[in-house]
Amino acid sequence: MSIDVAGPIIGVVVLLVLLVLLITSRYKVAGPNQAFIVTGRKGKAVLNPESGELTTDLSGQKVVLGGGVFVVPFIQKLATMDLSSRRISVHISGAVSGQGIKLNLDGVAIVKIGGNADQIRLGAQRFLSQQADIEGFTQEVLAGALRSIVGGLTVEQIIRDRAAFAQRVADESEASLTGQGLILDAFQIQDVTDDGTYLADLGRPEAARIQQAASIAEANARQAAEQARIAAEQEIAISQRTLALKQAEIKAETDAAAAQAAAAGPLAQAERDQAIFTEQEKVAVRQAALTERQLETQVRKPADAERYRVEQEANAHKSAQILAAEAEKARRTALADAVKAEGEAQAAATLAVGQAEAGAMEKRAAAFANYNEAAVLQMLIEVLPQIAKEVAAPISAIDNLTVLSTDGAGAMPKQVVQNVAQTLEMLKATTGLDLESLLHKAIDKSAAAPVVAGGAEESTEA
Repeated sequence: MSIDVAGPIIGVVVLLVLLVLLITSRYKVAGPNQAFIVTGRKGKAVLNPESGELTTDLSGQKVVLGGGVFVVPFIQKLATMDLSSRRISVHISGAVSGQGIKLNLDGVAIVKIGGNADQIRLGAQRFLSQQADIEGFTQEVLAGALRSIVGGLTVEQIIRDRAAFAQRVADESEASLTGQGLILDAFQIQDVTDDGTYLADLGRPEAARIQQAASIAEANARQAAEQARIAAEQEIAISQRTLALKQAEIKAETDAAAAQAAAAGPLAQAERDQAIFTEQEKVAVRQAALTERQLETQVRKPADAERYRVEQEANAHKSAQILAAEAEKARRTALADAVKAEGEAQAAATLAVGQAEAGAMEKRAAAFANYNEAAVLQMLIEVLPQIAKEVAAPISAIDNLTVLSTDGAGAMPKQVVQNVAQTLEMLKATTGLDLESLLHKAIDKSAAAPVVAGGAEESTEA
């Protein structure tokens, strides 16, 4: 019994599992860049009121965007349409402008399948099985639009207003693309060239003008930069001068403060020394006053008393001396009178003696004047023995004298005679007195006039 019940249950479970697997496998969810087109149902009949023709619309093609759908097996069919944008490059060559210039244009277009159900159905009808042909179709449509628009524009218009030119191309091709379920998101002209030099020549004046303007602008910029540099350097110089002055001022203040600080110690010491010196002066003044009082008390007053005593004693002594001096004066006056009298007597005697001696001297001088050479000779004769004695005195003072000579003992008198002769020569050299000549003259005169010699002798004796 149980086996009979279990078999149908297992069959039901298996059936349910298969049903779930079937449902799971047939339920599809579209991605954000996908559109599902489910076909299998018949569209609605549409009657054309004008022609009375009966047609079927596209409502039988269900479009699913970003959602899920269950595809009935064997009845419906699911197709996927890619909604991603496509970047399509467009290039045309030899497009003739309104001036007859052949141009080469490069552009880029961003194209995608429309975002609503109708456009997706249109796109699916054209490109569902050949979605790769969307790029070629778009290129052909845009190239045709470019050529048609280039033919009505000048090169300058195409170059100077590329945005407007690209917009015209988009507008021109929009109808053709929309009819195919496509949308042109953007279109840009990337490059415009020609096979000749028109574009180059077209840009040369502008390039020259721009170059000239650029040169002028560059010169102006250099001039402005130079002026700015000079102004900046002037500002820097002014700032540096201000800084240097400020630094000098700060340094001067710092040096002054340092000098003041350095001098503060000596100044304070000097002030303290000055205060000490002032106090010392005060002390010295007080000590001097005290010393003065002590001197007054201990020295001056006793000195004054002593001086008074001495003066009194001196006065008394002076009086005594005056009295004694007066007595002595009287005594000496009397003695002087006596001495005067005696002196006068002696002077008279001396005068008499002097007068006698003067007379004798006058006579003697007269005799010398008359007998000059004779008198001198006489005087020399008187002193010659004394001279000879003095010359021989050194020899006579020797006790034992040995004489080495061929003459023997007779050499001593000769030596004495030579000494005397030398003495006479020395006297002649020093005084000019020639004793030898005087002797010869005296001998000659004695031989010639003996009487005169005797008279001279008498005069000499007198």
